[in-house]
Amino acid sequence: MPAMARSTVKPGAENTEMSSPDGPEQAFPIEPVEPVEPGAAPPAEAGRQRPWPLLLLKTMRPKQWTKNGVVLAAIVFAFRFRDPQAIALTAAAFILFCLLSSAVYIMNDLADREADRKHPRKRYRPLASGALNPSIAVAACAVILVGTLSLAFAINWQFGAICVLYFATQIAYSFWLKHVVIVDVLLLASGFVLRAMAGALVIDVPISPWLYVCVTLLGLFIGCSKRRHELILLSEGAGSHRKILQEYSPVLLDQMITVVTSSTVMAYAMYTFTAKNLPENHMMMVTIPFVLYGIFRYQYLIYQKNEGGAPDELLLRDRPLLVCVILWGLTAVVVLTLARIYNLPLQ
Repeated sequence: MPAMARSTVKPGAENTEMSSPDGPEQAFPIEPVEPVEPGAAPPAEAGRQRPWPLLLLKTMRPKQWTKNGVVLAAIVFAFRFRDPQAIALTAAAFILFCLLSSAVYIMNDLADREADRKHPRKRYRPLASGALNPSIAVAACAVILVGTLSLAFAINWQFGAICVLYFATQIAYSFWLKHVVIVDVLLLASGFVLRAMAGALVIDVPISPWLYVCVTLLGLFIGCSKRRHELILLSEGAGSHRKILQEYSPVLLDQMITVVTSSTVMAYAMYTFTAKNLPENHMMMVTIPFVLYGIFRYQYLIYQKNEGGAPDELLLRDRPLLVCVILWGLTAVVVLTLARIYNLPLQ
């Protein structure tokens, strides 16, 4: 999937007004992308002949596999990352979720070919541009889906059931629920929660309810930011590409983002000093600054750089955000390891 292009700011260009949830209207410069006329063909380079395996791989969107990193949360916070069997099962779960999510992406692109042709970025996708034969995509999707679910149930039936539930919710979202206001972003968040549950079930460990709350809120934050970016990017043509965008406004989404970000910080803080199996001396609280910086950095990219449409690609592209996530993970591992080495009392 091509990286989202940043809007170019021109001196004297007309600004799009955005309202701050707690103050007067604030303007930031952004040059909306002109909506594409229905039926308009992508530029010639989009149709260049490429081997179909490469086109299929692009349709599977490997850059978005970073979302499946949530599967790794259980093995880290349950302190099972020194167990070879747990590592192998978690790695298998991660790979299977990557394949399962890719099957969903292929189905989405097949169903949304016409709508994607009206989008200034998505019209370059292999199926929307006509570069990839739809019959190849259908066959690949069927093979991936059958193989992934079969392997998931072979690991254990609970993990297999979560995979089926994830696939069912994604299909419900793609064909029906993405047209229901607010429910659409809730469904986006549910995908992250199901990934966290899958990581716990595959190695048979419990996860703190607080962690589920944090994952849900983080998913909502990402979902609302994505909707906001689509609304701003497409400007007047937003409704023609995705009808649900007519139900949103920048002001509403800014309010939702404010609520979700505040709740995320509070929920994570509560997790660090109330969850079971964490050091009783509350050492895990040293990870809170990384969460704060990560949220603030993401908001900076949303409001100042007009990013947020592809959070998975943004994580890989924005070095400060990526470094923050890595440091957060390393710090959490160090805290948990020190607690076990020195036999510190756990909550």
